[in-house]
Amino acid sequence: MKDNSLETTQQDLVLLVGADIGQNLNMDESLEELDRLVETAGGKTVGKLVQRREKADPAYFIGRGKLEELKTLQSETQPNLVVFDDELSPAQQRNLETALGVKVLDRTALILDIFAQRARSHEGQLQVELAQMRYMLPRLGGKGLVMSRLGGGIGTRGPGETKLEVDRRRIRRKIHDIEEEIKGFCAQRALHRSQRIESGLPCVTLVGYTNAGKSTLMNYLTEAGVLVEDKLFATLDPTIRLLVLPTGRKLMIADTVGFIRKLPHSLIAAFRATLEEVVFADVLMHVIDASASDWQEQSEAVHKVLREIGVAEKPVITVMNKIDRIGEDAVLQRLVREPDTVGISAKFGNGIEKLLTSLEDVLSRLNSEVWLLIPYENSGIMNMLHEQAIVQEKLYEPEGVRVRALLTPTLSSQLAVYILREEPDA
Repeated sequence: MKDNSLETTQQDLVLLVGADIGQNLNMDESLEELDRLVETAGGKTVGKLVQRREKADPAYFIGRGKLEELKTLQSETQPNLVVFDDELSPAQQRNLETALGVKVLDRTALILDIFAQRARSHEGQLQVELAQMRYMLPRLGGKGLVMSRLGGGIGTRGPGETKLEVDRRRIRRKIHDIEEEIKGFCAQRALHRSQRIESGLPCVTLVGYTNAGKSTLMNYLTEAGVLVEDKLFATLDPTIRLLVLPTGRKLMIADTVGFIRKLPHSLIAAFRATLEEVVFADVLMHVIDASASDWQEQSEAVHKVLREIGVAEKPVITVMNKIDRIGEDAVLQRLVREPDTVGISAKFGNGIEKLLTSLEDVLSRLNSEVWLLIPYENSGIMNMLHEQAIVQEKLYEPEGVRVRALLTPTLSSQLAVYILREEPDA
């Protein structure tokens, strides 16, 4: 179920409100991003208002004086929707709607609405529906909630309270049903993932800020046909494809939904399918929009999410994308002075060869060098080695082929019976 109260349409005129609560943020860039979110959802921004405060007002989030200023701007721009750049409490949202007389959304609700538009798979739609219901549940209130808090007595009984409690039970029951259905999808994904692991193919997952060019890169490398638009969250559901490196080595590569600043914890559930691909990846490919003025802040937002889900220590290739949009000097300045950093243009293919070489190098570092003895009758094993490993040397002997190769941990486990404990004599 999609919450219709959160929908925006082409006719929605939107007023944006941002507040820097003691963090010394760049509010221009933050509201510019919120503007793009509104555009992605189908609305049109007609005005912006910013306030800097040490702490949020418990009733209205912004101060009372700034609220009066917002009312004045509202009368000038005539919006039918006001969007705040931070998460509002249910009480703050209700108070603001009462004071302004129009619908008020926060950043979380706006992103959920975009997710609902972008989710294509049944599982993705269920995940977004679950996140929307969890968001709605504490916001079921108004007069009914006030009556419920009184705890009984004269004036507290009646259809208002009954309707509220029925709605709550219905949503809790629906949440439980969706959670159970999603568990089934999790089991299916776990089965598919175990099959991929058994294949011995390493997995590389694309991560990055939304609209950094991950899907463009995925399409260039694999012809995956992933939707590419100049909008935030153009793709939501993960896509996994086979990639063959120039050396002939095969691997699985996964595209993921873009991350974003101020991503509320309550929305992490909507990323579940994507985040699992990140968690189980062997290597992460962090795609950064090198042409963005705030690329460093975007990069840090991605690393923050990676730390939260416990994958910050995975091997990472940093990919500075969209170098076709900036000059050569700017490219050099943006190439962070860290190992495994490559500048590319996913749109035109610049730097792709260097990227694949870097990927080959990183994967090789994960491997262990072993000697194997493959009987001649097991030619399929040799084919597997050439496809999934790096074969460095072959010696043909009466009992079979002695092979020196670099194997992934998974492949080493699969081929343990063929691995020699001692190296052959020189």
